[in-house]
Amino acid sequence: MPQLVRVQNFNISSDGYGAGVGQTLDQPFGHADPSALFSWCGATAHWVNRTDPGGSYGLDDYFTRDYRNNIGAEIMGRNKFGPQRGPWENYDWQGWWGDEPPFRTPVFVLTHHPRPSITLGETIFHFIDASPKEALEQAFEAADGKDVRLGGGVSTVRDFLAADLVDQMHIAVAPIELGSGERLWTTPDELTDRFHLEQIPSPSGVTHHVFWRR
Repeated sequence: MPQLVRVQNFNISSDGYGAGVGQTLDQPFGHADPSALFSWCGATAHWVNRTDPGGSYGLDDYFTRDYRNNIGAEIMGRNKFGPQRGPWENYDWQGWWGDEPPFRTPVFVLTHHPRPSITLGETIFHFIDASPKEALEQAFEAADGKDVRLGGGVSTVRDFLAADLVDQMHIAVAPIELGSGERLWTTPDELTDRFHLEQIPSPSGVTHHVFWRR
């Protein structure tokens, strides 16, 4: 089986924004309320950050259950790791993800300012200055035959789409509007020249958009 590049459980507003304006250490999504974007997945039994028993099953849980399926590495933009811009002021702060990040694979963080790798639990973060194609070559090698998850944020997903390097996407569209921020699309129809698209409404209120290459 060929290795795939997959976007999974990526959340945006109904007007196409995946993050708001003004990202800070305390507000990773800027002015956007993350609970409004992520409440559907946080309620499921298999949500990657769930630490207690319980949670819902059904359609939403199907997508959260698939999060780690056959994933051997992740690629993310620097601002999914943290809010800093420019050269690193110090190496003490180790990201938003805590002592046991949910990825549990090698993670390649795209940045123009590389720094030493960090190991936290089962996750190792590598900081690389690379094009999408170069980053993917490294991630495929580290994934050891498994797929690579493209974790975001919005600009990273758009860069990989522009380079025609994405094979599958699951985008969960929440019934809220943000009005401004980082926009993935104006309409999902922008991608249907290259991808098949199925839109699946959920009782939770989100609409799951599933894309796969034509």
